[in-house]
Amino acid sequence: MSQAVYAIATMDTKGQEIQYVADRIRDAGVQVVTVDVGTGQRPTVVPDISRADVATHLPKGLQLSDLDEMDRGEAVTAMSEALHWFLLGQLTAGTVAGVIGIGGGGGTALITPAMQALPIGVPKVMVSTMAAGDVAAYVGCADITMMHSVVDVAGINTVSSRVLANAAHAVVGMVSHEAPPTEDKPTIAMTMFGVTTPCVDAVRKTLEGIGYNCLVFHATGAGGRAMEKLIESGLIHGVLDITTTEIADEIVGGVLSAGFERLDAIIKKEIPFVISLGALDMVNFGARETVPEEFDNRRLHVHNAQVTLMRTLPEENRKIAGFIALKLNTATAPWTLLIPEHGVSMIDVEGQPFYDREADTALFEELEELLETNDERRIVYLPHHINDGEFSNALVKEFLNLINSE
Repeated sequence: MSQAVYAIATMDTKGQEIQYVADRIRDAGVQVVTVDVGTGQRPTVVPDISRADVATHLPKGLQLSDLDEMDRGEAVTAMSEALHWFLLGQLTAGTVAGVIGIGGGGGTALITPAMQALPIGVPKVMVSTMAAGDVAAYVGCADITMMHSVVDVAGINTVSSRVLANAAHAVVGMVSHEAPPTEDKPTIAMTMFGVTTPCVDAVRKTLEGIGYNCLVFHATGAGGRAMEKLIESGLIHGVLDITTTEIADEIVGGVLSAGFERLDAIIKKEIPFVISLGALDMVNFGARETVPEEFDNRRLHVHNAQVTLMRTLPEENRKIAGFIALKLNTATAPWTLLIPEHGVSMIDVEGQPFYDREADTALFEELEELLETNDERRIVYLPHHINDGEFSNALVKEFLNLINSE
Protein backbone atom coordinates (compact mmCIF):
# COMPACT_ATOMS: atom_id res chain seq x y z
CA MET A 1 0.00 0.00 0.00
CA SER A 2 1.29 3.47 -0.86
CA GLN A 3 1.22 6.32 1.60
CA ALA A 4 -2.19 7.65 2.66
CA VAL A 5 -3.82 10.07 5.05
CA TYR A 6 -5.33 8.18 7.98
CA ALA A 7 -8.72 9.73 8.83
CA ILE A 8 -9.66 8.71 12.36
CA ALA A 9 -12.88 8.98 14.35
CA THR A 10 -15.16 7.12 16.71
CA MET A 11 -17.27 5.92 13.82
CA ASP A 12 -20.11 4.69 15.99
CA THR A 13 -20.99 8.38 16.41
CA LYS A 14 -18.88 10.22 13.82
CA GLY A 15 -19.01 7.87 10.83
CA GLN A 16 -20.83 10.23 8.47
CA GLU A 17 -18.59 13.11 9.41
CA ILE A 18 -15.26 11.30 8.93
CA GLN A 19 -16.51 9.87 5.66
CA TYR A 20 -17.22 13.44 4.50
CA VAL A 21 -13.63 14.38 5.41
CA ALA A 22 -12.28 11.32 3.60
CA ASP A 23 -14.31 12.16 0.48
CA ARG A 24 -12.87 15.68 0.38
CA ILE A 25 -9.33 14.31 0.70
CA ARG A 26 -9.97 11.77 -2.02
CA ASP A 27 -11.53 14.42 -4.29
CA ALA A 28 -8.30 16.39 -3.94
CA GLY A 29 -6.34 13.46 -5.35
CA VAL A 30 -4.83 12.10 -2.13
CA GLN A 31 -5.22 8.52 -0.94
CA VAL A 32 -7.10 8.20 2.35
CA VAL A 33 -7.86 5.40 4.82
CA THR A 34 -10.67 5.70 7.38
CA VAL A 35 -10.01 4.26 10.83
CA ASP A 36 -12.68 3.45 13.40
CA VAL A 37 -11.72 3.83 17.06
CA GLY A 38 -15.24 3.69 18.46
CA THR A 39 -15.78 2.14 21.86
CA GLY A 40 -19.56 1.84 21.69
CA GLN A 41 -21.96 0.55 19.06
CA ARG A 42 -21.31 -0.62 15.51
CA PRO A 43 -19.99 2.06 13.09
CA THR A 44 -22.57 4.04 11.14
CA VAL A 45 -20.31 3.88 8.05
CA VAL A 46 -18.09 0.93 7.12
CA PRO A 47 -14.45 1.91 7.82
CA ASP A 48 -11.37 0.85 5.90
CA ILE A 49 -9.73 -0.14 9.19
CA SER A 50 -12.17 -1.53 11.74
CA ARG A 51 -12.02 -0.98 15.46
CA ALA A 52 -11.38 -4.73 15.74
CA ASP A 53 -8.21 -4.25 13.66
CA VAL A 54 -7.09 -1.40 15.91
CA ALA A 55 -8.01 -3.40 19.01
CA THR A 56 -5.43 -6.05 18.16
CA HIS A 57 -2.99 -3.51 19.60
CA LEU A 58 -4.83 -3.17 22.92
CA PRO A 59 -2.74 -3.48 26.10
CA LYS A 60 -1.79 -7.07 26.88
CA GLY A 61 -4.67 -9.11 28.22
CA LEU A 62 -7.43 -6.94 26.75
CA GLN A 63 -9.72 -7.77 23.87
CA LEU A 64 -12.31 -5.75 21.97
CA SER A 65 -15.12 -7.37 23.95
CA ASP A 66 -13.55 -6.08 27.19
CA LEU A 67 -14.26 -2.49 26.16
CA ASP A 68 -17.97 -3.14 26.60
CA GLU A 69 -17.41 -3.94 30.28
CA MET A 70 -15.42 -0.76 30.98
CA ASP A 71 -16.72 2.68 31.80
CA ARG A 72 -16.30 5.20 29.01
CA GLY A 73 -13.11 6.74 30.39
CA GLU A 74 -11.37 3.39 30.73
CA ALA A 75 -12.45 2.32 27.27
CA VAL A 76 -11.23 5.56 25.69
CA THR A 77 -7.85 5.19 27.41
CA ALA A 78 -7.44 1.60 26.27
CA MET A 79 -8.44 2.32 22.68
CA SER A 80 -6.14 5.35 22.64
CA GLU A 81 -3.19 3.13 23.53
CA ALA A 82 -4.22 0.66 20.84
CA LEU A 83 -4.37 3.49 18.28
CA HIS A 84 -0.93 4.66 19.40
CA TRP A 85 0.64 1.30 18.58
CA PHE A 86 -1.43 0.86 15.42
CA LEU A 87 -0.23 4.18 14.00
CA LEU A 88 3.39 3.52 14.92
CA GLY A 89 3.13 0.20 13.13
CA GLN A 90 1.75 1.86 10.02
CA LEU A 91 4.49 4.49 10.23
CA THR A 92 7.15 1.78 10.35
CA ALA A 93 5.53 0.17 7.32
CA GLY A 94 5.85 3.48 5.47
CA THR A 95 2.13 3.94 4.81
CA VAL A 96 1.44 7.12 6.82
CA ALA A 97 1.48 10.37 4.85
CA GLY A 98 -0.48 12.24 7.50
CA VAL A 99 -3.23 11.92 10.08
CA ILE A 100 -6.51 13.76 10.57
CA GLY A 101 -8.93 13.20 13.42
CA ILE A 102 -12.33 14.61 14.38
CA GLY A 103 -14.15 14.45 17.69
CA GLY A 104 -15.67 15.93 20.77
CA GLY A 105 -14.10 15.70 24.20
CA GLY A 106 -13.84 11.91 24.23
CA GLY A 107 -12.65 11.56 20.65
CA THR A 108 -10.07 14.29 21.10
CA ALA A 109 -8.75 12.65 24.27
CA LEU A 110 -8.56 9.33 22.43
CA ILE A 111 -6.94 10.42 19.16
CA THR A 112 -4.44 13.14 20.13
CA PRO A 113 -2.19 11.00 22.39
CA ALA A 114 -1.62 8.70 19.41
CA MET A 115 -0.84 11.73 17.25
CA GLN A 116 1.67 12.91 19.86
CA ALA A 117 3.55 9.64 19.46
CA LEU A 118 4.25 10.33 15.79
CA PRO A 119 7.49 12.10 14.85
CA ILE A 120 7.70 15.85 14.37
CA GLY A 121 6.98 16.66 10.74
CA VAL A 122 4.31 14.03 10.09
CA PRO A 123 1.20 16.15 9.30
CA LYS A 124 -1.37 16.01 12.11
CA VAL A 125 -4.74 17.82 12.11
CA MET A 126 -7.40 17.48 14.82
CA VAL A 127 -10.85 19.02 14.38
CA SER A 128 -12.29 19.30 17.86
CA THR A 129 -14.98 20.92 19.96
CA MET A 130 -12.22 21.42 22.55
CA ALA A 131 -9.94 23.52 20.36
CA ALA A 132 -11.24 26.90 21.57
CA GLY A 133 -9.96 26.23 25.10
CA ASP A 134 -6.70 25.13 26.70
CA VAL A 135 -5.31 22.54 24.29
CA ALA A 136 -1.99 21.90 26.07
CA ALA A 137 -3.00 18.39 27.14
CA TYR A 138 -4.05 17.49 23.61
CA VAL A 139 -1.09 18.98 21.74
CA GLY A 140 1.65 18.16 24.24
CA CYS A 141 4.99 18.82 22.54
CA ALA A 142 3.85 17.59 19.14
CA ASP A 143 3.15 19.64 16.00
CA ILE A 144 -0.59 18.98 16.07
CA THR A 145 -2.79 21.53 14.29
CA MET A 146 -5.97 21.96 16.34
CA MET A 147 -9.01 23.30 14.44
CA HIS A 148 -12.12 24.40 16.31
CA SER A 149 -15.23 22.67 14.97
CA VAL A 150 -17.37 25.73 15.96
CA VAL A 151 -20.47 23.53 16.12
CA ASP A 152 -20.54 20.02 17.54
CA VAL A 153 -19.22 17.28 15.28
CA ALA A 154 -22.75 15.98 14.74
CA GLY A 155 -23.94 15.80 11.17
CA ILE A 156 -23.06 17.65 7.98
CA ASN A 157 -24.59 21.12 7.92
CA THR A 158 -23.80 24.58 6.56
CA VAL A 159 -21.13 25.16 9.22
CA SER A 160 -19.64 21.71 9.75
CA SER A 161 -19.34 21.07 6.02
CA ARG A 162 -17.12 24.11 5.59
CA VAL A 163 -15.01 23.48 8.68
CA LEU A 164 -14.48 19.80 7.89
CA ALA A 165 -13.70 20.55 4.24
CA ASN A 166 -11.16 23.18 5.30
CA ALA A 167 -9.52 20.65 7.63
CA ALA A 168 -9.42 18.04 4.87
CA HIS A 169 -7.85 20.50 2.44
CA ALA A 170 -5.37 21.58 5.11
CA VAL A 171 -4.02 18.06 5.54
CA VAL A 172 -4.01 17.60 1.76
CA GLY A 173 -1.80 20.66 1.48
CA MET A 174 0.52 19.40 4.19
CA VAL A 175 1.07 16.00 2.59
CA SER A 176 1.21 17.31 -0.98
CA HIS A 177 3.89 19.96 -0.48
CA GLU A 178 7.17 19.13 1.19
CA ALA A 179 9.16 21.74 3.05
CA PRO A 180 11.88 23.29 0.88
CA PRO A 181 15.32 21.83 1.48
CA THR A 182 17.41 23.59 4.08
CA GLU A 183 21.14 23.92 4.33
CA ASP A 184 22.51 20.61 5.54
CA LYS A 185 23.94 21.58 8.93
CA PRO A 186 24.13 19.39 12.03
CA THR A 187 21.40 20.45 14.46
CA ILE A 188 22.28 21.04 18.10
CA ALA A 189 19.83 21.45 20.97
CA MET A 190 20.60 23.56 24.02
CA THR A 191 18.65 24.70 27.07
CA MET A 192 18.43 28.23 28.42
CA PHE A 193 16.78 30.25 31.18
CA GLY A 194 16.90 33.99 31.71
CA VAL A 195 19.57 33.54 34.38
CA THR A 196 21.83 31.53 32.04
CA THR A 197 21.25 33.59 28.89
CA PRO A 198 24.79 35.06 28.62
CA CYS A 199 26.32 31.59 28.67
CA VAL A 200 23.92 29.99 26.21
CA ASP A 201 23.99 32.95 23.82
CA ALA A 202 27.79 32.80 23.72
CA VAL A 203 27.76 29.05 23.04
CA ARG A 204 25.09 29.43 20.36
CA LYS A 205 26.91 32.23 18.53
CA THR A 206 30.17 30.30 18.53
CA LEU A 207 28.62 27.11 17.19
CA GLU A 208 26.54 28.93 14.59
CA GLY A 209 29.69 30.65 13.45
CA ILE A 210 31.32 27.31 12.63
CA GLY A 211 28.36 25.80 10.80
CA TYR A 212 25.96 24.34 13.36
CA ASN A 213 22.19 24.84 13.39
CA CYS A 214 21.38 25.67 17.02
CA LEU A 215 17.93 25.21 18.57
CA VAL A 216 17.54 26.88 21.97
CA PHE A 217 14.80 25.63 24.30
CA HIS A 218 13.49 27.71 27.20
CA ALA A 219 13.67 25.43 30.23
CA THR A 220 10.06 25.91 31.30
CA GLY A 221 8.91 22.30 31.36
CA ALA A 222 7.35 22.52 27.92
CA GLY A 223 10.77 23.47 26.55
CA GLY A 224 12.50 20.39 27.92
CA ARG A 225 9.70 18.14 26.71
CA ALA A 226 9.79 19.71 23.25
CA MET A 227 13.55 19.22 23.03
CA GLU A 228 13.30 15.56 23.97
CA LYS A 229 10.44 15.07 21.48
CA LEU A 230 12.67 16.39 18.69
CA ILE A 231 15.48 14.14 19.89
CA GLU A 232 13.12 11.14 19.78
CA SER A 233 12.19 12.14 16.22
CA GLY A 234 15.84 11.92 15.17
CA LEU A 235 16.12 15.63 14.31
CA ILE A 236 18.88 16.47 16.81
CA HIS A 237 22.55 15.51 16.37
CA GLY A 238 23.88 16.66 19.74
CA VAL A 239 22.84 18.30 23.01
CA LEU A 240 24.30 20.98 25.24
CA ASP A 241 21.96 20.68 28.22
CA ILE A 242 23.32 23.74 29.96
CA THR A 243 20.21 24.65 31.95
CA THR A 244 18.77 21.68 33.84
CA THR A 245 16.52 23.69 36.18
CA GLU A 246 13.43 21.67 35.18
CA ILE A 247 14.85 18.81 37.27
CA ALA A 248 14.76 21.00 40.39
CA ASP A 249 11.06 21.64 39.78
CA GLU A 250 10.43 17.92 39.31
CA ILE A 251 12.19 17.02 42.57
CA VAL A 252 10.96 19.84 44.80
CA GLY A 253 7.50 20.47 43.34
CA GLY A 254 7.80 23.62 41.23
CA VAL A 255 5.61 24.52 38.29
CA LEU A 256 8.15 24.09 35.48
CA SER A 257 8.92 20.38 35.64
CA ALA A 258 9.48 18.55 32.36
CA GLY A 259 8.53 15.28 34.05
CA PHE A 260 10.43 12.29 35.35
CA GLU A 261 11.32 11.39 31.75
CA ARG A 262 13.71 14.35 31.47
CA LEU A 263 17.08 13.20 30.00
CA ASP A 264 15.68 9.85 28.83
CA ALA A 265 15.52 10.63 25.09
CA ILE A 266 19.02 12.12 25.11
CA ILE A 267 20.46 8.99 26.65
CA LYS A 268 18.41 6.59 24.53
CA LYS A 269 19.50 8.21 21.25
CA GLU A 270 23.20 8.00 22.21
CA ILE A 271 24.05 11.40 20.73
CA PRO A 272 26.94 13.63 21.85
CA PHE A 273 25.88 15.09 25.19
CA VAL A 274 27.36 17.81 27.38
CA ILE A 275 25.41 18.66 30.52
CA SER A 276 25.75 21.39 33.13
CA LEU A 277 23.85 22.62 36.18
CA GLY A 278 22.29 25.88 35.02
CA ALA A 279 19.65 27.36 37.37
CA LEU A 280 19.60 24.36 39.70
CA ASP A 281 19.73 26.93 42.48
CA MET A 282 16.02 27.65 41.99
CA VAL A 283 12.53 26.19 41.98
CA ASN A 284 9.86 28.06 40.04
CA PHE A 285 6.39 29.14 41.13
CA GLY A 286 3.85 31.64 39.85
CA ALA A 287 2.86 34.86 41.59
CA ARG A 288 4.00 35.16 45.23
CA GLU A 289 0.57 34.23 46.58
CA THR A 290 0.66 30.94 44.68
CA VAL A 291 3.72 29.62 46.52
CA PRO A 292 2.59 26.69 48.73
CA GLU A 293 2.37 27.50 52.45
CA GLU A 294 4.95 24.85 53.25
CA PHE A 295 7.56 27.09 51.58
CA ASP A 296 6.59 30.37 53.27
CA ASN A 297 9.74 30.42 55.39
CA ARG A 298 12.09 29.65 52.50
CA ARG A 299 14.38 32.07 50.67
CA LEU A 300 12.12 33.49 47.96
CA HIS A 301 12.89 35.95 45.17
CA VAL A 302 10.05 37.70 43.34
CA HIS A 303 11.34 37.77 39.78
CA ASN A 304 8.25 39.61 38.53
CA ALA A 305 4.50 39.73 39.24
CA GLN A 306 4.00 36.29 37.68
CA VAL A 307 7.18 34.47 38.72
CA THR A 308 8.55 33.67 42.18
CA LEU A 309 11.79 31.75 42.63
CA MET A 310 12.78 29.66 45.66
CA ARG A 311 16.38 28.82 46.56
CA THR A 312 17.15 25.11 46.68
CA LEU A 313 18.43 23.66 49.94
CA PRO A 314 21.46 21.35 50.30
CA GLU A 315 19.24 18.30 50.91
CA GLU A 316 17.17 19.12 47.83
CA ASN A 317 20.32 19.50 45.76
CA ARG A 318 21.45 16.07 46.85
CA LYS A 319 18.14 14.65 45.58
CA ILE A 320 18.58 16.55 42.31
CA ALA A 321 22.04 15.03 41.99
CA GLY A 322 20.49 11.61 42.58
CA PHE A 323 18.05 12.15 39.71
CA ILE A 324 20.82 13.19 37.33
CA ALA A 325 23.03 10.27 38.38
CA LEU A 326 20.15 7.81 37.99
CA LYS A 327 19.85 8.84 34.34
CA LEU A 328 23.49 9.37 33.38
CA ASN A 329 24.61 6.08 34.90
CA THR A 330 22.43 4.25 32.36
CA ALA A 331 24.07 5.97 29.38
CA THR A 332 26.03 3.86 26.92
CA ALA A 333 27.39 6.82 24.92
CA PRO A 334 30.00 9.32 26.15
CA TRP A 335 28.93 12.37 28.15
CA THR A 336 30.63 15.19 30.02
CA LEU A 337 29.32 17.11 33.02
CA LEU A 338 30.81 20.59 33.36
CA ILE A 339 30.49 22.09 36.85
CA PRO A 340 30.74 25.89 37.26
CA GLU A 341 32.24 26.13 40.74
CA HIS A 342 31.50 29.85 41.16
CA GLY A 343 27.76 29.74 40.61
CA VAL A 344 25.03 28.15 38.50
CA SER A 345 22.88 31.18 37.70
CA MET A 346 22.92 34.94 37.37
CA ILE A 347 21.62 35.31 40.95
CA ASP A 348 23.89 32.62 42.41
CA VAL A 349 26.92 34.83 42.89
CA GLU A 350 28.22 36.79 45.85
CA GLY A 351 25.96 39.79 46.50
CA GLN A 352 22.97 38.24 44.71
CA PRO A 353 19.89 36.73 46.46
CA PHE A 354 20.63 33.05 45.80
CA TYR A 355 24.34 33.00 46.63
CA ASP A 356 24.80 29.86 48.75
CA ARG A 357 28.07 27.97 48.55
CA GLU A 358 26.86 25.29 50.97
CA ALA A 359 23.91 24.40 48.76
CA ASP A 360 26.02 24.40 45.60
CA THR A 361 28.72 22.30 47.24
CA ALA A 362 26.12 19.72 48.29
CA LEU A 363 25.04 19.43 44.66
CA PHE A 364 28.59 19.11 43.34
CA GLU A 365 29.77 16.61 45.96
CA GLU A 366 26.71 14.38 45.62
CA LEU A 367 27.19 14.22 41.85
CA GLU A 368 30.84 13.31 42.40
CA GLU A 369 29.77 10.58 44.80
CA LEU A 370 26.98 9.06 42.71
CA LEU A 371 28.10 9.35 39.09
CA GLU A 372 29.91 6.36 37.63
CA THR A 373 32.74 7.90 35.62
CA ASN A 374 35.46 6.67 33.30
CA ASP A 375 37.42 8.03 30.34
CA GLU A 376 34.19 8.52 28.36
CA ARG A 377 31.92 9.67 31.22
CA ARG A 378 33.63 12.66 32.73
CA ILE A 379 33.06 15.32 35.37
CA VAL A 380 35.00 18.51 34.75
CA TYR A 381 35.23 21.20 37.45
CA LEU A 382 35.87 24.75 36.25
CA PRO A 383 36.73 27.69 38.53
CA HIS A 384 34.22 29.96 36.78
CA HIS A 385 30.66 31.21 37.06
CA ILE A 386 28.26 29.70 34.53
CA ASN A 387 27.96 33.02 32.68
CA ASP A 388 31.71 33.63 32.46
CA GLY A 389 33.16 33.61 28.97
CA GLU A 390 35.70 30.98 29.97
CA PHE A 391 32.91 28.61 30.94
CA SER A 392 31.00 29.00 27.67
CA ASN A 393 34.26 28.46 25.78
CA ALA A 394 34.84 25.25 27.74
CA LEU A 395 31.33 24.02 26.91
CA VAL A 396 31.98 24.54 23.20
CA LYS A 397 35.41 22.88 23.35
CA GLU A 398 34.08 19.83 25.20
CA PHE A 399 31.12 19.46 22.86
CA LEU A 400 33.32 19.62 19.76
CA ASN A 401 35.64 17.01 21.27
CA LEU A 402 32.68 14.66 21.76
CA ILE A 403 31.05 15.20 18.39
CA ASN A 404 34.36 14.92 16.49
CA SER A 405 35.29 11.69 18.25
CA GLU A 406 32.23 9.83 16.95
